[in-house]
Amino acid sequence: MEPSDVIAHKNGRQRKLAGSAPANVNIGDLNRGEMSGSEPEEEDEAEGLIRGSDSENRRHATRPGIRGELGNVSLLLFLYVLQGIPLGLAGSIPLILQGKNVSYKDQAFFSFVFWPFSLKLLWAPLVDALYFSRFGRRKSWLVPTQYMLGLFMLYLSGTVEALLQSEGGPKVGILTAVFFMLAFLAATQDIAVDGWALTMLSRENVGYASTCNSVGQTAGYFLGNVLFLALESANFCNKYLRVEPKDTGIVTLSDFLFFWGVVFLISTTLVAVFKRENAHGKGKRRVQQEATKGVLETYKLLFTIIKMPTVFTFCALLLTAKIGFSAADAVTGLKLVEAGVPKEQLALLAVPMVPLQILLPVIISKYTAGPRPLDIFYNAFPFRLLIGLEYALLVWWTSSVKQDGGFPVYYYTIVLFSYALHQVALYSMYVACMAFHAKVSDPLIGGTYMTLLNTVTNLGGNWPSTVALWMVDPLTSKVCQGAIEQSCGSPEEAGLCVKEGGACVTTLDGYYVESVVCVVIGLAWWLWLGKKMRRLQEESPASWRCRINK
Repeated sequence: MEPSDVIAHKNGRQRKLAGSAPANVNIGDLNRGEMSGSEPEEEDEAEGLIRGSDSENRRHATRPGIRGELGNVSLLLFLYVLQGIPLGLAGSIPLILQGKNVSYKDQAFFSFVFWPFSLKLLWAPLVDALYFSRFGRRKSWLVPTQYMLGLFMLYLSGTVEALLQSEGGPKVGILTAVFFMLAFLAATQDIAVDGWALTMLSRENVGYASTCNSVGQTAGYFLGNVLFLALESANFCNKYLRVEPKDTGIVTLSDFLFFWGVVFLISTTLVAVFKRENAHGKGKRRVQQEATKGVLETYKLLFTIIKMPTVFTFCALLLTAKIGFSAADAVTGLKLVEAGVPKEQLALLAVPMVPLQILLPVIISKYTAGPRPLDIFYNAFPFRLLIGLEYALLVWWTSSVKQDGGFPVYYYTIVLFSYALHQVALYSMYVACMAFHAKVSDPLIGGTYMTLLNTVTNLGGNWPSTVALWMVDPLTSKVCQGAIEQSCGSPEEAGLCVKEGGACVTTLDGYYVESVVCVVIGLAWWLWLGKKMRRLQEESPASWRCRINK
């Protein structure tokens, strides 16, 4: 039910993680999105942009408008759309797998697909430092990664149906490996495009990079997730798009992958041949290329930051803060699909949430602009825990509401209202956390500092979700009815139960156990560690400054 957590930074660019609902928000200096790993270099590029513009200001009395750079803006927008496609597809696979009755351990294994965007910091310095200067600093990575994305999609288009419909059930291991590579390549492409955006646009128009990012990636995710799930659903197509019903949707997963694989290959070839980096147009003020920091220097700086006592404590808190929400965030949507809610209907619920997701950060940022932004985080925490319990009640209620023709309108209204309440709590905590990141980051190394904090925040959401999915099956109790001396403690035992003419019946769903346990853990965190996090706001600014600068 919850979009994967997103991270923000100060450079005006936005990012969205795999599996999250589309969103496009702007919070003053803090824009949402997951931090690109190319930040350490972008801070220097921005400074070079400002310094290099003075002499050109004297030569150009007229400021160039956006019309002169519509081509560059369109290219950036298109590249971000391409980036969102594999993320949207990866977010749709768990819902497809749930319809094929895979275990929650398999879902947990597949959830590793969503980790690469949270770990970009590990290889981003390499992307910044290693390149072929003749071909272009960003194209050296953009072109091969997009070619590989296209080839992986073409490969999947011919094999994905067999992987999903094999005799022994979906081959989750192979699916995870392939989609993990797609996510890894998309994250690498993201680093390259983010860096190229600053040199592709003039100083007057560089702010449009943020718009291209948020709109493009949101559109790509929408195409790869919401639109695909709708067009792939036979029920949706028969109800809204066809006169004569059919057994399949308008498109299949293979068709969708093949189409976008071809688009990736053709568009990448055109970019490689016709688009040159750092072309200086008349009247444009370009960002001056800065010397790349050494890779070892960047890693050393990150290690120096995380060793600081205040930063280390804050990171430990960030890594544990979302344990209490993990069951609600990671499992609820899958449980609703298991209860019979159409996956395409769940995906479409993200659409009416977009206006709310735009307005909430703008409103909340007014209350987090002061000296104690984490107070909002602390106050919203128990509210979000209660919503987790409400989600569990919603799942329990779902089976009793189901009708022959599906679910009534009032049911979807309640689901939508619950989701909206969840967004209020989520964004209250998110904006507060991002405001604190901006407040404490050492301005001399702001890009690297923010990247580290945002990476830790992302990981703090990823690992509890994976563990929550993994623990559903062990916490679930089932008995074999209709067969003597049989049990359902394992898949093998369940198979024997069915073979003997029995059926496995769930007596205690592990999701409900998890929901209660997570809320208890979350409440304990709020009462004990939550106060410790609030006290971090009382630390002096010097305690957050990196010693390397002293």
